[in-house]
Amino acid sequence: MCSYDRAGLGWSDPGRSPLSAAANAESLHLLLRALGIPLPYVLVGHSYGSFIIREYANRYRNEVAGIVLVDPIWPSEWVQPTRELQRRLRGGVFLSHVGGLLARVGFVRVCLRLLTGGAPGLARRASRLFGSEASGVLSRLVGEVQKLPAETWPLVQALWSQPKCFTAMARHLAALPRSAGEQATCGELGDIPTLVITGGRQPEQCRAEQQRLAALSSRWRQIVAAGSGHWVHFDEPELVIEAIREVVNDVRCAGKPTLAPLVNVKSD
Repeated sequence: MCSYDRAGLGWSDPGRSPLSAAANAESLHLLLRALGIPLPYVLVGHSYGSFIIREYANRYRNEVAGIVLVDPIWPSEWVQPTRELQRRLRGGVFLSHVGGLLARVGFVRVCLRLLTGGAPGLARRASRLFGSEASGVLSRLVGEVQKLPAETWPLVQALWSQPKCFTAMARHLAALPRSAGEQATCGELGDIPTLVITGGRQPEQCRAEQQRLAALSSRWRQIVAAGSGHWVHFDEPELVIEAIREVVNDVRCAGKPTLAPLVNVKSD
């Protein structure tokens, strides 16, 4: 199993090409070829990663043996976003640019150290200088990070203290409608085993739309993670691991598929 950082995120250099799901899929294809990882692949993506995986399967179907989507976003929500979604998107882009400036002067690093180091009150008061929305976003992100093992926190802090990560996030958010529009050209997934994990705390519409994504394959399954929100791999990591193993086993049992249309609800 391997993971990677998209251009501008994590330890990757900033990307130069126009950003979209199609461009990200092409970059992933070039990366896998350069690494010489044997075919075929079981692709796993969370949230926006679902766009990239669908693009990859559409372009390189013979390379994809199975798919796991962890609480994916769905295209119709963003092709023609409502006024509220447009407002949230503009706000996300703006806050990402602000975060980049704050990271450049070291403010983000200090706040993250305070939030994870036992002085969250001071960090939250400082973040309120930039508005209640910025403070709320910072608190939610730190709340998710604190679900990770404590030994990983310094690494996460180091990653998100880099201005380029905020710049890349702004570019991803700004390009979200374009990436969603690209999904219209992606066909169905045929008989590629596809498993979708839905956060149980998500709205009912989310569950229905994600089931439609799963049903693009004739061999699909949807698991509702009852104890999770959007970040299922933080809330119920064992469930995500189990789902990946299930798809891998299905691929290995060629000719004896174990996945069939089914919706499971798993309790935490």
